[in-house]
Amino acid sequence: MATEHLLAERRDGVLNLTLNQPDKLNALSDQMIAGLLEELGRAAQDAEVRCVVLSGAGRGFCSGGDVSRMRDRNEGGGPAKTVEQRVAGLRRGEEVSLLLHELPKPTIAAINGAVAGAGLSIALACDLRIAADSARLITAFARVGFSGDFGGSWLMTQLVGPARAKELYFLADPIEASQALALGLVNRVVPAASLKAETDALAKRIATGPAIAYGYMKANINAAITADFRTLLDREAVGQMLTERTEDHKEAVKAFLEKRPPTFKGR
Repeated sequence: MATEHLLAERRDGVLNLTLNQPDKLNALSDQMIAGLLEELGRAAQDAEVRCVVLSGAGRGFCSGGDVSRMRDRNEGGGPAKTVEQRVAGLRRGEEVSLLLHELPKPTIAAINGAVAGAGLSIALACDLRIAADSARLITAFARVGFSGDFGGSWLMTQLVGPARAKELYFLADPIEASQALALGLVNRVVPAASLKAETDALAKRIATGPAIAYGYMKANINAAITADFRTLLDREAVGQMLTERTEDHKEAVKAFLEKRPPTFKGR
């Protein structure tokens, strides 16, 4: 569901989703979240989509929640909602992070500038993150008296460990792109002028790869966070035998023996 606040483009096996509120540093809106939920849900079932790229329009990726909306709510603007209603609404929106994390296709966040709060949580939910050298990351929640949402505390802890995650959440200091790379929060840092080209090249490479195998790889690695070794061995054995049946596997073996690049079709 492409909307005014979310642009969607499918090209060569890649679904490009662009957060589009540049005048507000792409602060999350109801329209944007609804669009992400619909597009990601559809992508999960669309065999033509082999990779998803999430980016932000203008000079930032996503500033998280809209602080002006927070002010209006705190001053009594809009219809009153119970705590239960507000929890349910936020929990529905947080499915964006879960979809990015569990989608059976690789997801990439192209971080072009500032990313904060829930915007950072959403970027961390992607499988890979490429940051412009001008990017700055910040948890931000402590700065507005919030505890955090969209899965950031779980995702951050998996990436940097609990002690560092607490430091980043408690202090909410900006993190330069080079520091984010050293911490393992991003996979690559590239010149700002090259971010789109580098992201497009990576997405194209992934989109022409063995899509079914990628789905099993992602599921296995996600499971490895909490599963024991025996469980992972079982999962890997099943995945290997299922991918062994695919046309992609047979094509890859044939191509290897013929000393040529394989042509994967996602079957």
